[in-house]
Amino acid sequence: MPNKSKKGNNPTIRIKDIAEKAGVSIGTVDRVLHNRGEVSEKTKKKVLAIVKELNYQPNLLASSLALKKEIPFAVLIPKAHDDDSYWMKPLDGIQKAANEMAQYGIRIKYHFFDMMDKSTFTSAMEKALADNPRGILFSPYFTNESVKAAELLQEMEIPFVLIDSNLKQIDKLSYLGHDAQQSGYLAGRLLDLCTPKDQSVAILNFGKETENLSHLKRRKEGFLTYFEQNNPNRELHVLKSEDEDVEYLASLLTPVLRKDKMPLAGIFVPNSKIYRVATFIKQYEHEGIHLIGYDLISKNVEAIKGGLIDFLVCQRPEEQGYKGIYTLFEHVVARKEAIKENFTSIDIITRENIDYYRFL
Repeated sequence: MPNKSKKGNNPTIRIKDIAEKAGVSIGTVDRVLHNRGEVSEKTKKKVLAIVKELNYQPNLLASSLALKKEIPFAVLIPKAHDDDSYWMKPLDGIQKAANEMAQYGIRIKYHFFDMMDKSTFTSAMEKALADNPRGILFSPYFTNESVKAAELLQEMEIPFVLIDSNLKQIDKLSYLGHDAQQSGYLAGRLLDLCTPKDQSVAILNFGKETENLSHLKRRKEGFLTYFEQNNPNRELHVLKSEDEDVEYLASLLTPVLRKDKMPLAGIFVPNSKIYRVATFIKQYEHEGIHLIGYDLISKNVEAIKGGLIDFLVCQRPEEQGYKGIYTLFEHVVARKEAIKENFTSIDIITRENIDYYRFL
């Protein structure tokens, strides 16, 4: 029978209890729980059913202590240029998880790369691997370089979790983040609903190498797919700005805004820089242009509260970082099988609900 815990009435379930109920050895249960060794499919299903029935929770502290040493993890994400940067948010979640798991011997070493220089991603990954981590959490910001890194990690048998961007061609331990294509499709629907059907809309990308950024590419695909399927006669402008300066945006957007045939009614920016367009709209007094973008950085919050941005799509970056570290931890320490694609919710933030939105 299960032992009674010292604190109360809830019994502490032991591997021995599971083995007795299943009619198998303790060793068999251990092999099933840690996914090692040969166990028949029938026995495996029986043991896992009893594990679920008894709500067995492994003693993670005991498991980590059994390793008799610290458990090093590496984190590889873009460098946050200031406290308002989007990348401070997953970092907050990672640090929260790290603090909670310090008692288990988890130690995290951070490596940062420049979003404007793909070579810094490669060098940061090399430095991370030089420390022989037990697991890595990283953002596959640059597609081509991330695929190469993933191949190396697989050769070295280092488990890794992806956040922010999902690369389906990579055999990762898990991905935590939103469905980028679906969020782009949602943005298309929102913009279609809030703008006159006889006017045009635009998608505006900031940056030089957007085709090597999988999340931006998939958001764009989702956005365009929505209109292909639901409003194919809508005039769409696909714009790219290599400069975030307001005057440069004016030279790019003003000709489109002044078109007589089908004037511009709305703009979608598939990253956190929608506030740049909001600044242009305010400074050049182009009222009535509907704006949709991503992420609750303070400049976007200010613009949405001021009525310049209609919708922000939030992808819960804090949750991505937090759960990403826990996924690595549970796999390495408890041998828990991870969900390959763990999608976070796609949240729509407006002026009316922004003050009630909660993070971790």
